[in-house]
Amino acid sequence: MCVVAVPNDRIAEKVIYLLIYHPLLIMFGWSYMRTIFQPTGQVPRKFYLTKQDSDRLEREADEEVQRSILINFAKDLPIQNRTTIGLPRYCEKCKCIKPDRCHHCSVCGYCVLKMDHHCPWVNSCVSFTSYKFFVLFLGYALIYCLYVAATTLKYFIQFWTGGSDKGMGKFHILFLFFVAIMFGISLISLFGYHLYLTFHNRSTLESFRAPVFQTGADKDGFSLGTYSNFMEVFGDNKLKWFLPVFTSKGDGVFFPTKTAPALSYQTMGNTPSFGDGVTYPTRTIDLDSDGLLGDRQRWMEEGDTAGEGPSAVSNSSVQLVSYLED
Repeated sequence: MCVVAVPNDRIAEKVIYLLIYHPLLIMFGWSYMRTIFQPTGQVPRKFYLTKQDSDRLEREADEEVQRSILINFAKDLPIQNRTTIGLPRYCEKCKCIKPDRCHHCSVCGYCVLKMDHHCPWVNSCVSFTSYKFFVLFLGYALIYCLYVAATTLKYFIQFWTGGSDKGMGKFHILFLFFVAIMFGISLISLFGYHLYLTFHNRSTLESFRAPVFQTGADKDGFSLGTYSNFMEVFGDNKLKWFLPVFTSKGDGVFFPTKTAPALSYQTMGNTPSFGDGVTYPTRTIDLDSDGLLGDRQRWMEEGDTAGEGPSAVSNSSVQLVSYLED
């Protein structure tokens, strides 16, 4: 009987590969599943107008009365974001005042707390409740791809240099190596971008459209410093930072800011501006409408399903909105 001896170093190599591979696979799959199945954060009931108030708002033709209804309803709510004229952000579809960093998703069909974007990879919104899982998913996916590429590199080189048989099975190595490299390259930029957003305490939507405060639009309004920003997403327990368990700080409704909360809903036409990074940041271009219910804001967030989008918006803006929602 012929017995083929397997070198001990090859056995040790395979054992090491397997011991590293399976934990990576488990963490990758775990974070991906949590991102998919984590319930999306939705607006608490106290932000929804009563049927009486919503019916009155829809029937009312006087814009000043509409303003008064919204301001009176929102005066006790913990909100700092608003439209560019200082009014509470109102969603006509959900009939609610939007909490800070909340946006309406046209795919999900409701307002989502701290909405980052609607992700086709997970078929759900990446939001306050799932953002940590999404970042971990990107990170573990990147490490997984790099590991697969690194462990197949030697066999890939042997295939091209003639150091091994060129049977059909070797094409599996080629396919695996190229797929791992291609996905790894795309994940490097995506994971790096979301690390940047995490360290600056921004969402994808806020990076394109700065949130508006009493002092004006400020893309860094929620930034508390790099470490504090990271802690807000990943929590205080360092042992759980890299585990797909929910440890994010807060309730998804109220977020601390670098400046004191505004005390009233005054218009912003006379707000002083002294440049970025100071108490009164420079007012930048914002896509929210100066109209009462924010027609342009609703169109940008919800999509122009009825063909009623503003004619002045360029094709590049339409492509940008499509990217943010998809």
